[in-house]
Amino acid sequence: MNRQAQAAVLFLVGGALLHAGTTGLYLRYVKAGLQPLLLAAGAVLLAAAAATVWYELRHARAARQHPGGESHDERDERDKRDQHDDGHGHAHREPRISWLLVLPLFALILVAPPALGSYSAVRSGTALQPPLAYPALPSGDPVRLGLVDYAGRAAYGHGRSLDGRKVEITGFVAVDHAGTPYLVRMALNCCAADAQPVKIGLTGKLPPVLQPDSWLDVTGTYTAKRTKDPVNGGIIPYLDVIRAKPVGTPSDPYDESWNS
Repeated sequence: MNRQAQAAVLFLVGGALLHAGTTGLYLRYVKAGLQPLLLAAGAVLLAAAAATVWYELRHARAARQHPGGESHDERDERDKRDQHDDGHGHAHREPRISWLLVLPLFALILVAPPALGSYSAVRSGTALQPPLAYPALPSGDPVRLGLVDYAGRAAYGHGRSLDGRKVEITGFVAVDHAGTPYLVRMALNCCAADAQPVKIGLTGKLPPVLQPDSWLDVTGTYTAKRTKDPVNGGIIPYLDVIRAKPVGTPSDPYDESWNS
């Protein structure tokens, strides 16, 4: 690939990273804490593209000013950037099909993939891990908790830190093959490729229809009821639902609190 094509690809990749990092699209791929690195990488790639273009323009200007001053080695180097030799004296230009490599970049810019949802959740075992500590709950009733936070307190702290408080939790609905409804958030370490579900079961006053992948804001209280995940045998605690209302998909659909 010649230098002009390299500059174009660098520009497209850098622009795609900046677009994703400034619009929130990156949250579909990586955790929020990586935003500064994405923006820095995009800026570096754009700078590299600009430097490549400047380098080519400078050499083209020098060649026009000194048409006979280009050495044999310089001509060979210039020709090799645009052509390949097959070993028999036949020069071949880069195939145009190589430009198909940039199509995934346009897909990144134009098409935002959905976050992982119920399909992945019911086919993967819960990734719930014992919390490092159980800090006191903030004031207010009900108190807003992350789904992973509630699940850890309920499963491993046996609800002692919840102390009969009402809690509000947001997650998406997943229904397993037996018809059991769960409220789920996908937890991730780094990026969507390693996302794993954390599930809580729902009991109490449930909506008459639970649509998989729909998002709910649920208010409820701790219950000692629990079950084992049919996929990996992990603990799935329950929440006794007082009320539930549908909500839109949050800007960051993943939950990072399990490893923070």
